[in-house]
Amino acid sequence: MKAEPVLQARGLNKRYGRVVALDNADFDLMPDEILAVIGDNGAGKSTLIKALTGAVIPDFGEIRLNGQPVAFKSPIEARHRGIETVYQNLAVSPALSIADNVFLGREKRREDWIGRIFRTLDRGYMQREARRHLSDLGLLTIQNINQPVETLSGGQRQGVAVARAAAFGSRVVIMDEPTAALGVKESRKVLELMERLKARGLPIVLISHNMPHVFEVADRIHIHRLGKRIAVIDPKRHSMSDAVAIMTGAMAPPEDEAA
Repeated sequence: MKAEPVLQARGLNKRYGRVVALDNADFDLMPDEILAVIGDNGAGKSTLIKALTGAVIPDFGEIRLNGQPVAFKSPIEARHRGIETVYQNLAVSPALSIADNVFLGREKRREDWIGRIFRTLDRGYMQREARRHLSDLGLLTIQNINQPVETLSGGQRQGVAVARAAAFGSRVVIMDEPTAALGVKESRKVLELMERLKARGLPIVLISHNMPHVFEVADRIHIHRLGKRIAVIDPKRHSMSDAVAIMTGAMAPPEDEAA
């Protein structure tokens, strides 16, 4: 029996005046996979991801999560349904601690009368859980869970953002250019974190211009061009030059993999 997509879109359209950002765009994320989304600048892949996560509301089209139609009006609604996004600019608060960043917007209140009356946070719980999530992802180099995020390296900051997504992303984790600003060693750590998330059963969407990274970790590659999906290729059957040629229009998508 064929598995159903975890996250699916059909016929998404979005216009900004005369500019067509999405033109009947389709999307399918299958269980237990890393799906890379690639496309030239202006292809519409960022708008597609924003539509899937509630940051942009499509003019029309359908989005389904685990087979059920959804219509997110904001990223918060998507987060409440288990879709977490790790943005290129990380969206962490440098002055706050690691634990505070992991629970940012989801702070845990004490369950006793002090918490009920004075709205006191359960910092012990948040610190323990933040350390557990970091340990689960192999980030054992972070010794002090209360140190400010601004004291961390770029790779460690990315790790905190990924740990937050892993902690609360119960259905899908989306990563937007997660290695764009990182060095070789830190990029390697992020790729390993992605593999760990996949091993835990979380499907991942990877938006990236880094073709070696895409071909290293992706199970399938969604190619976006002129506002729509034009192909979904198998990285084991195609080369990086094939992917670039299809992406730029220099090569027609293979018939068996065309969208």
